[in-house]
Amino acid sequence: MKKQIFFLGILLLYSCEIDDELESIETPPETVIEDIDFAVDIGDSELPYIIVETTEEIQNEPKIMADLKVYVNNKRVHQTPIGIEYRGSTSFRVSDKKSYGIETWNENGNDIDYQFFEFPIEEDYILMGHVYKAAWNSIYDPSLLHHYLGYEMYRMMGNYASRSRFVDLEINGDYKGAYVFLEKLKRGKNRIDVKTLNPSDNTGNNITGGYILKIDKTAGGESNTGQPLDYYETNWADDARYSPANSFRSNYDIFKGSIQFPAYGEPYHSEQYLETYFLYEHPDKNSITPAQKSYIQNYIHDFETALINDDFNSESRTYTDYIDLNSFVDFFLLNELVGNIDAYRLSTYLHKDRGEKLKMGPVWDLNIGYGRQNRVPVNDWIANYNNYIQQDAWMVPFWWTRLLEDDVFKSAVKLRWQQLREQIFSNGEIIGLVDDTKAKLISNDAISRNYQRWTGINFQYDQVIEELVFYLENRLQWMDETINTF
Repeated sequence: MKKQIFFLGILLLYSCEIDDELESIETPPETVIEDIDFAVDIGDSELPYIIVETTEEIQNEPKIMADLKVYVNNKRVHQTPIGIEYRGSTSFRVSDKKSYGIETWNENGNDIDYQFFEFPIEEDYILMGHVYKAAWNSIYDPSLLHHYLGYEMYRMMGNYASRSRFVDLEINGDYKGAYVFLEKLKRGKNRIDVKTLNPSDNTGNNITGGYILKIDKTAGGESNTGQPLDYYETNWADDARYSPANSFRSNYDIFKGSIQFPAYGEPYHSEQYLETYFLYEHPDKNSITPAQKSYIQNYIHDFETALINDDFNSESRTYTDYIDLNSFVDFFLLNELVGNIDAYRLSTYLHKDRGEKLKMGPVWDLNIGYGRQNRVPVNDWIANYNNYIQQDAWMVPFWWTRLLEDDVFKSAVKLRWQQLREQIFSNGEIIGLVDDTKAKLISNDAISRNYQRWTGINFQYDQVIEELVFYLENRLQWMDETINTF
């Protein structure tokens, strides 16, 4: 009898724990048919149509409460409270078409997991708009495909990349255009899958991971929360406010030399171009402990020192003791294929799991690429950015030109490239992905709706796609010819 009571007690306790867990997860409602007037005529479009409604003005920081509904084929398939804010630093300032960060909330404004579409359940998402500036007659990605294509290809390679879906967006009755709904990069089982590093994990194997670092600007986070919107239009100095709290600096400059001047100088000081800073993403600046900071700083320093000092004329390497070489190869190949001009120096993620080596990725922020930039020739490596741009505030760290001096790295690049070209990176596969995605957007009139909203003209989209395909075919050929000499 006592055993039965004990068992029933355990079962009841377990049931309570399950109930508590379920309360933290919001499940999508049943499909609901509504008589709804969208802000724009979508006809028979099968793209998800997102409506966001707020009672106050959206801010850069912090998020405000809103209601989000998703319609597919004119039927409501999702509805949830969210927190919403503008996102981006440079893109926020220069784009008329803004991007947004959202968190799924409950009715009390607390974070809650929610499953959209076929994505794994989570709470943090992004509505990414392509950068368009009417005053400059400038569009960074007129195809709207740059992010989507790169992330799809990186996943095809067997890596995690943000899952994404094309949608139409309406906010408070104003149609905003075609957007990419995608996952925010963060630590998680179904995102950047590294162990949670708790404040108590300060010794032994526990302190070895997991870490997520980022080479990037400092704006766009939680600094200067609550400023009026016009502040964020001109807050360029916030891009380079590095501090011991949010980051650490490499001990080496972009030329492999030891840096002799102090770290954390004023934004855009005369020697900033020589520096590389690593931002704390996980644990973030508010959670990481002094011991954890010391561990990851020393790990990066030891790797960089080994990379500099290894004799590439010998057969032995020590830098490979610190990094997962295959992840560096994949990161290199994807960014080089898409011509990501920000690669290596901005929006660059690295992660290290417990007991494992440092890995590059995931790839991120690919809008300035695909041959639509005038900084690096299309017949050279983006890794050679520093050969063409002098004293940009953010230059490419020495890692990549140094790796390209090493036959071990180049042999790994050549082998992986030849494997990828057989199928995943074949011309047919890549151009097929472009054509299929283009056809989906055109058949659903998303391109027409988007450009009527933002340019008011019949946009020459076919020409844009022809230029994109031309770039990819020529880039593939150039990479074939160059890598085959390795």
